[in-house]
Formats: sequence, C-alpha cells, structure tokens
Amino acid sequence: MGPGLCEGRVESRVKANPGSVRFSGARMPVESIGRTFLDISLILGGMLVMILRTLRALFPPDIDRREFWRNLHWMGNRSVMIVAISSFFVGITMVVQATIYVEQLGAYSLVGWGSGYIVLRELGPVFVALMFSGRVGSNNTAELGTMVVTEQIDALRALSINPYSFLILPRMISMILINVVLTVVGDAVAIAGAGIISDTLMGIDYHVFWRGIHDYIDLSDMWLGLGKSLAFGFIIAVSSCYYGLNVKGGAPGVGRAVYASVVSSAVGMFVADYIITFFWG
Repeated sequence: MGPGLCEGRVESRVKANPGSVRFSGARMPVESIGRTFLDISLILGGMLVMILRTLRALFPPDIDRREFWRNLHWMGNRSVMIVAISSFFVGITMVVQATIYVEQLGAYSLVGWGSGYIVLRELGPVFVALMFSGRVGSNNTAELGTMVVTEQIDALRALSINPYSFLILPRMISMILINVVLTVVGDAVAIAGAGIISDTLMGIDYHVFWRGIHDYIDLSDMWLGLGKSLAFGFIIAVSSCYYGLNVKGGAPGVGRAVYASVVSSAVGMFVADYIITFFWG
C-alpha cells in the first residue's frame, strides 16, 4: 500500500467526519490540564505521606543523634561563609541602586529604615532560602537518590532500621534550624554592608543609618522574616527528601530528581511567601 493511498483514505475520513478532528484538538488542552492536576496531586499526596511517617518517628522521639549532628555540621558550618559574603554584596548593591533617588529626594534619614525593612521582611529570607535550596537541598536530594539507586535504603529496612528516623527526620530538623540561623546571619551581614556603603558612598553617618532602623523597624518585621525562614526551611526539607526518596531510572533519575527538587522548592517558597505576607504582613 503506497503512501498516496494512505493519505487519500485519511483525507476521506476527515471529510466524512470533520467534527472528530476538531473535538480531538479541543480535547488535548483539557487532557494536559487534567494530567498536570493529577501529577501535582500525586506529588503533594506523597509529600504528605512522607511528613506523616516522619512525624511518627517523633512520638516517641526516635532520632539518630550522630546523623543529626553530622547534618548540622555540613549544612551549617559550610554554608555560613557563602551566605555571609553573598548577603554583604546584596546589602551594598541595594544601597548603590537607591543612591540616585535618595540624593534627589534628600531622604538620607530613611536609608536605614528602607534597608532594614526590605532585608528583614523580604529580601533576607527569600535570598538565603534560594541559596540554601541550591546548595543544601540539591545535595540532600542527590545523596538520598544515590542511596536509593544503590539500594542502601532497602538495606536499612532489611536491618530493621527505620529510614525515616535514621535519615529523614535528622535532615528535616537540621535544614529547618540551619535555614533560620543562616537567615539571621544573612540579615545582619546585609544590613551591616548597607550601613558601610551608606557611610562611604553617600556620606550618611552611622548614627543616622542605625537611628532609622531603631526608630522605624519593629520586632514584628523581624519575626515575620524568621517565620518565613521557618516555612521556607520546611518546604526545602520536604521537597528535597521526597524527590530523593522517589528516584527512578538509575543515575539519570538522580539528576532529574535534583532538578525537580530545586524547582518545586522555589515555587513552594514563593507561594508560601505570598500567603504569609498576605495574612501576617
């Protein structure tokens, strides 16, 4: 049967029932939306199951202390310098960009307030969480995924060791705590950098800069940022652990899991940022 004969039969069917072609084309977007919705529901359901299994290890507390302290070390100590340097340049860049408008309006006394307000409430928690997700979250996903691919998780179960109490719970608690600590460090360094560049570039005295922070920044601004850092740390921990435990397809699957973990963490953080700011801020 030649290709011309096949094309002729297809054209005859289309002419006989053109509505079927239109219906098939209109159905494709609906199918795509439905599949996306089902995929998201499956992922969220899997995350919820993992959270419940992890919480079960807390009652009574069943956590491997050595694994917990090991995670605190490599997640925290090795991230402080990176976060501090990056936050310092974020603080000075923020002031440099605002220099033109501040000089035009003569609002020198508001530089401290603007820097503290932006850093404590929004820029600090989001920036640190994105860096934390890129460094620690992706590493956690790759490590757990490698353990799944090499059947180390199955070996723990064979030895009657609960992987949620031995691996997941220490990592989740460590990531939440370290993200809050890094946010505090990043906020302090960013504000200090803003104060230094304000004095050297704009000629604003340190006392004027810190007076603006003292007079206009409330504790509620700081607590809002810390609340966001708690939520962001939880989102990063859940996302990285979930995708790490559900790796499929060998070594290429680990790469796909790392990519999905970082993307889902970023999306979850921005959604949580809006919700927290809307209801709290």
